[in-house]
Amino acid sequence: MLGLHLDCTAVARAGRRGALILPLLAALTGACGDDAAGAGSYDSWGEPEEDPTPKLPDDAQAGDGPACDMETPVTLFLSPDDSNSTSSPVQAREAILSGRSLGGVPLRTWEFLNYYSFKYPTAKPGQITVTPELTRVDGMPEGQYVMQIGVAGEAIGNADRRLMNVTLVLDESGSMDGLPMDMQKAVCREIAGSLRAGDVVSAVGWDTENAIKLSGHAVTGADDPALVAVCDGLAAGGGTDLNGGLTAGYELAHKHFDAAKINRVVLVSDGGANAGVTDTQIISQGAGAQDQEGIYLVGVGVGYPDTYNDSLMDTVTDVGRGASLFIPSAEEARRMFGERFVQTMAVAVRDVRVRLEMPPGFSIVKFSGEEFSADPDEIEPQHLAPNDAMVFHQTIETCAPAEFDLNADFTVVAQWKDALTFAQREVEVSLQLGEVLAAESPMLKKGAAVFAYAEALKSVREAVTTTAVLDPAFAALERAEAALPGDADLAEIRQILQAL
Repeated sequence: MLGLHLDCTAVARAGRRGALILPLLAALTGACGDDAAGAGSYDSWGEPEEDPTPKLPDDAQAGDGPACDMETPVTLFLSPDDSNSTSSPVQAREAILSGRSLGGVPLRTWEFLNYYSFKYPTAKPGQITVTPELTRVDGMPEGQYVMQIGVAGEAIGNADRRLMNVTLVLDESGSMDGLPMDMQKAVCREIAGSLRAGDVVSAVGWDTENAIKLSGHAVTGADDPALVAVCDGLAAGGGTDLNGGLTAGYELAHKHFDAAKINRVVLVSDGGANAGVTDTQIISQGAGAQDQEGIYLVGVGVGYPDTYNDSLMDTVTDVGRGASLFIPSAEEARRMFGERFVQTMAVAVRDVRVRLEMPPGFSIVKFSGEEFSADPDEIEPQHLAPNDAMVFHQTIETCAPAEFDLNADFTVVAQWKDALTFAQREVEVSLQLGEVLAAESPMLKKGAAVFAYAEALKSVREAVTTTAVLDPAFAALERAEAALPGDADLAEIRQILQAL
């Protein structure tokens, strides 16, 4: 352990992307966790009365400027983290349904919104759609509104996606024995089953040494025999030189890089690092340095939630600009690398930046994403996958409800880069609060249920298991179920809540 003092409030306020070194240190020491404050109480919408993490930008703290500025329009930049990291909700589900403690499980609210599906209008190739929604719920304080923004990419089937250049970095260390190795093999086989003729795959296995198993192998189609043999031949061995394995993987990815293909490094591990270079920052910088060439990292955690090193893998994938997943079962491997293979592995558009423009006097008081700020330099743009949506769920309020004009405009501006040409593009959508308050919004209600579920789990993790915590989550869930009868995601959330 490093003998360092961390300012956890600063970690929460700045976010991992705005100030990289703080979360890297936090990952090494485990001092801050993923929340910097308590879970708070809940309102009738099923959301916490107080935001559980301090997301306000530095220039919006108490005491800065006038109490209620009704002259200056408000502009905020939003970050959800990437659109398809899903590790924490899977870890939480497995811990609860297997009777394990949530004590060591990270709970990142934005990953819950990533994991569950939202059916927003799909876009044309190279484009995105932006769907802002606003509503009020009975019992909300005067001047407060629930807002949700859905940013969706194009829909692509596996047969129509671009060809891929995939490099597998496979953990064969001793700690992988048992379930972790079984899950790694399941992930490897699912990837093999989703590749098609024309794709190229490389593979390196690692413990304290690296073994190149495939180098620039052109697969013959799904379940290529050479790749399946690599999957089946994996075996647990010695120590864990994660940095060495990842470095070897990126060397292979560079060697076979093809700008016409989707270039991915897939790191599978239980997240351990006990041999060789184990400095999280060095590992992360090694992953992130590839971004300019379009090689993105997918980190796949395997094993048990209570033994998985989430902090290390999450940090590596943050800088590697890719998804962090957790695979505890063959069913989950099939879901993420079979059913959602394109969503997990492909990029629809790059560097999405979302800007929210609100009338004077408005602010965000609860936020589902990783961070927001009035300073665009503090918000890292994120890639958007095909068949996917970035979902921002927040509560906004005006400091002067009596003065607010229902005809005032709320505007969402999304900027992005083309996945192939990197050409800059932009779309703008505006709405007036008075036009949308009466409209039914099933996706917003689903977002509220997912948000309430994630925040309730945070209270349970802190040993707050009273009815006052769970009832609002069930209430938000019931509203969503009424709008979306038979929704499989909502049924899963109900099952988990009932198991608490």
